[in-house]
Amino acid sequence: MTIKADFQLDAKGLSCPMPIVKTKKAMAQLVDGQILEVSATDKGSKADIAAWAASVGHQYIGTTEVDAVLKHYIRKCAQDVDNEKVFESTIDLEQIAGRSGLILDVREEAEFAFGHIEGAKSIPLGELEARLSELDKEREIYVICRTGSRSDLAAQQLVANGFTKVFNVLPGMTSWTGELIKTI
Repeated sequence: MTIKADFQLDAKGLSCPMPIVKTKKAMAQLVDGQILEVSATDKGSKADIAAWAASVGHQYIGTTEVDAVLKHYIRKCAQDVDNEKVFESTIDLEQIAGRSGLILDVREEAEFAFGHIEGAKSIPLGELEARLSELDKEREIYVICRTGSRSDLAAQQLVANGFTKVFNVLPGMTSWTGELIKTI
């Protein structure tokens, strides 16, 4: 089945945050009501694009997958992309060492397996809503991803679900110089 889209964006071969960066730019060119089809190979893009669309008020329609290519469909809604919410409570990457809170890694399972901070809990962004019960609302939560984009969206999601001690860790795992734990 072919799904009609007004514009197509090729983000195949790109990893976070590039599919989102390119999607933002493409959406800015659309008029209200038009549909963008984003082709991507990054498995994490499904959760990333859905969460981003929700954070800026666009309609995430859905995703199809054929031969390892994900096709995401987003409908532009009246809100302007410039109204994107950014999570305000941040903490510098170096400041999380030695703190008693939980490091919540929202990268995909494969990213986590190839290297994460010791003691971090893995809940990929796309699974966060379904796994909120695994988290303690009384504990500080330091949300981290590769660059700070997915963790920003995850932090917003946690606060929307009643968590109050949430911090987005910036810049993200790309800048981590400490020991990496591998589980592969």
